Amino acid sequence: MVSYKELGLVNSRELFKKAMEGGYAIPGFNFNNMEQLQAIVSACVETKSPVILQVSSGARKYANQTLLRYMAQGAVEYAKELGYPIPIVLHLDHGNSFELCKSCIEYGFSSVMIDGSHLPYDENVELTKKVVDYAHQFDVTVEGELGVLAGIEDDVKAEHHTYTDPDEVVDFVSRTGVDSLAISIGTSHGAYKFKPEQCTRDEHGRLVPPPLRFDILKEVERRIPGFPIVLHGSSSVPQEYVDEINKYGGKLKDSIGIPEEQLREAAKSAVCKINIDSDGRLAMTAAVRRVLWTQPEEFDPRKYLGPARDELKKLYMHKTQNVLGSAGKA
Repeated sequence: MVSYKELGLVNSRELFKKAMEGGYAIPGFNFNNMEQLQAIVSACVETKSPVILQVSSGARKYANQTLLRYMAQGAVEYAKELGYPIPIVLHLDHGNSFELCKSCIEYGFSSVMIDGSHLPYDENVELTKKVVDYAHQFDVTVEGELGVLAGIEDDVKAEHHTYTDPDEVVDFVSRTGVDSLAISIGTSHGAYKFKPEQCTRDEHGRLVPPPLRFDILKEVERRIPGFPIVLHGSSSVPQEYVDEINKYGGKLKDSIGIPEEQLREAAKSAVCKINIDSDGRLAMTAAVRRVLWTQPEEFDPRKYLGPARDELKKLYMHKTQNVLGSAGKA
């Protein structure tokens, strides 16, 4: 077994406490490969933002659990090399079993999410508590979830949306002992969060999705004051990336995300972690397509993955500075 502390990582407990006191949210950025990791670390070092490196079960299979351990350790050393040792959490995103969470803890993860939101309520409580009881022996923090987000992202798929019931949160938190709670207030996974018919148009003709359910968030805050809340599925799906992908041969239609001003408002509340994955995928894909389309003779992966990494870094610097408010908080 490898302790995350040996790798130089931290858990999320103190980061969340500071975020709630400071009215900002820690970025939960997903990664699958070296270029994504480089972009995340360099963006957060440059903006002096703490960061949660997120790995889904699919990403863990893709990258290999042993390599991930050394990549996370490398991220800590890379931040020092860049001149500012930011706090870094290695977090399992949407863990779906006790066995997976246990394995991640044994391989150096400092935080895990157990997502039992698809289960009957009592089964969700039982599974979450089992993970918490194991993780807390090693000072690993645990995120649970109440409510179901629609959409598709990696191994997570749900056709229907179920808002979090504020009546359940006190019981869930007290019975499970979780350190943070992911809730459902209208965000969703993937780049296709809303259908055009669900949206209105602004003065520029752009599609605007229905607003997040801040009434649910406020009621959850009232029921469990001072408790860390997490938002999943919070990519904004920048239309410039969608347009560029389509310009260079892609076929993304009706890709609609969460307006950034709504996420900024959420970050000022008890929401102290906001997950962003699809925006990064769009940024990288746009950059790769641009290079391969405009330079069809190119075959050196560094020549298209390098620009993709640069575009991702630019996007994540924008997120920490202008959306989450975490810049300068490391």
